[in-house]
Amino acid sequence: MNVLVFEIETIPDIEGGQAIFDLQGLDDKSTVKAMIHMHQQKTGSVFLPLHLHKIVAISVLYRGICDDIGKIVTVKSLGDENSSEAELLKLFFEEMDAHKPDMVSWKGADFDLPVIRYRALKHSMTLPHHWHEYPYFSDLKGLMAGNYPDSGAPLNHLAKLLGFPSVEADDVWDEYQKGNLKGIRENCELDVLKSYLIYLRYLLMDGQIDKEALEQEFTLLRDALESQNKSLQQDNDGAEQTHLGVFLKAW
Repeated sequence: MNVLVFEIETIPDIEGGQAIFDLQGLDDKSTVKAMIHMHQQKTGSVFLPLHLHKIVAISVLYRGICDDIGKIVTVKSLGDENSSEAELLKLFFEEMDAHKPDMVSWKGADFDLPVIRYRALKHSMTLPHHWHEYPYFSDLKGLMAGNYPDSGAPLNHLAKLLGFPSVEADDVWDEYQKGNLKGIRENCELDVLKSYLIYLRYLLMDGQIDKEALEQEFTLLRDALESQNKSLQQDNDGAEQTHLGVFLKAW
């Protein structure tokens, strides 16, 4: 298995909104409010179009097999809390080039990938491999919903339905305004974990693995998370609770 599960978190693109809607002179909060209002007046939706999302976090889970170390599972957020959007995108494409994995996401076809491409275009990135050698890609929400993607189950709902840990995250824009990049990145990692667990159940349903292999994958993931959780606790002066620890306890 050579799989990279990914998830992005975004905020409104304030600079882009000011340019498109001629909103220069407004502060960030007022700009976002005006952007949402004008888009809602036009479409009835408060969800901004994909080209007006700015990426503030990218989290990935890599599940692979290496000849020298055997099976590995790693979950992480790319860069750090101070990384720019361009830096996050560069690291994301480096992950793809390094592993050449099968790509998996919850709603990547409708949201994550289009946003990633718009932002890469904005930052004048050169990505020939992305277009000509793109790996196999699975959009779990689209796979499950078939011809009715708009009615597909929310990630948290399906995770709960399958008995996996699922906590509703706070609004990303609100948390960003509070300066809580740490919380945004951690929630992004938890979404990646939920997507991966659902993906494993999908592989079982599709006949690609059997129940014994599924349990082996669950054990492999638990062991990896316990190891990462211990490292996080050490890095945070023995903190009793980390987001991975909470996830493991709930699982």
